[in-house]
Amino acid sequence: MQRISRPRQRGVIAILCCVMALGMLAMVGMALDLAMLYNRKAELQALADATALAAARELNGTADGVANAVSAAADTALTFRYQYNRKAVSWSSDALRFAAAANTPDANWSDDAAAQAAPAGMLYAKVDTRALRGDPGLVATIFIRLAGDGPRSATAAARAVAGRVSTLVTPLAICAQSASAAAARVNYSGSSSYTELVEFGFRRGVSYDLMRLNPGGATPEHFLIDPLAPPGASGLPAHFATDVVGPFVCAGQLPMPSVAGGALTLQRGFPLAALYHHLNARFDDYSAQACTAEGAPPDSNILAYDKASIKWMAPAASTQSAASWQSDGKLWTRADPLPGDSSNTAPLYGPLWAYARAVPWSAYQAQPVEPEGGYGGFTPSAWQRLYAPGPPSATSYPSGDTTYTPYNQRDSSTFLAPASADHQPGVTGRRVLHVALLDCPAAAGAITSATVRGVGRFFMTVPATSTSLSAEFAGAVPLSALGGSVELLP
Repeated sequence: MQRISRPRQRGVIAILCCVMALGMLAMVGMALDLAMLYNRKAELQALADATALAAARELNGTADGVANAVSAAADTALTFRYQYNRKAVSWSSDALRFAAAANTPDANWSDDAAAQAAPAGMLYAKVDTRALRGDPGLVATIFIRLAGDGPRSATAAARAVAGRVSTLVTPLAICAQSASAAAARVNYSGSSSYTELVEFGFRRGVSYDLMRLNPGGATPEHFLIDPLAPPGASGLPAHFATDVVGPFVCAGQLPMPSVAGGALTLQRGFPLAALYHHLNARFDDYSAQACTAEGAPPDSNILAYDKASIKWMAPAASTQSAASWQSDGKLWTRADPLPGDSSNTAPLYGPLWAYARAVPWSAYQAQPVEPEGGYGGFTPSAWQRLYAPGPPSATSYPSGDTTYTPYNQRDSSTFLAPASADHQPGVTGRRVLHVALLDCPAAAGAITSATVRGVGRFFMTVPATSTSLSAEFAGAVPLSALGGSVELLP
């Protein structure tokens, strides 16, 4: 049988290997180009995240806050380099925008000039690297361009939004005693030197039982804030359960960017009997296991300023807070007697000036944020005019700086560190509750709503009980100064 001769195929394998090698090189090259693009995207995302966070941390609802945010973003950007750490970022404020809500449409975000002109509510910052100088997202391709009509370059970009996710307000609300954010109280007709600053009807340095107030009726009014319903949103009855609200009472903050901008959902009647243990963690009391020291640390000074034990007033106070009384169907305190009332005496004011001094009206400045260090207060010699008739004398009250009070001096009679070494040194000012002051009267009903006129600082003079919460008014605090955590947002 004759053998059939076939053509020789020597060299085909070599040709196939070359073709495959070229294909693999092309794929590796494209992978290198894509890797450079991915790396540039990661570099720009890190830049956008850091600058947005730096800017958002400075925002406080004031023009100065916006200006500080612009500076913080620029300073942060200068610390970044890209293209494998070879090039410095050329920052432009055009990459930074501001808004009052994170979900604001892109076209409605404000530049720094517009934000400074109308800073109220500007609590969010957005960074878009496409607006930076020098087009740092441009990546020149090496291998992709060889693939037919492949582009000679590609562009990477990053965007980040950061803003406030909590506000330092306790889930407790009371009625503002007055609609006026600031007013002058004339204490002595013979001299304007004793005219006192009153904020929303409260006097600094005077203690109030926050469970015994109502400017519009004889029955006390106080409220629990729905912690999970931001202003303007409807809450749910389940949100008022103790296990839901308790952690926010412990921490002294709400998981919302602000308590302004709409009506808050409220439960009428703050359930103090269920929540006073949560408040008392500030005194290093965790016996009821309502809070943990990690999430709710004690104050650095846990000494209770009980009316019977304080040393800086004579005669001693007979009440722990300004005594309440009724007249003409309204609930009053002895700190604000009706005109002509002579029954008010110094002991009925409760302990005075434990944390804050009364402030002269002449020191007040109508501006969004109180000056750093606070207003200069009265000296104790003014007590005879501020709290007459029957004025107390200020024995051994701290002398010197007019912002100095018993709380911030390290004297053994006014200071006590947390008992547990694990809880030391504590956090200064933890005994201060930021309490929402409502526009009252609130609508009838167990679940109601009201808007916030302002926020007051109230210093807990003694641990709360199941029925009383004695706290000294320490001034109104701007909503813009109550920023809690700042985080990156989707």
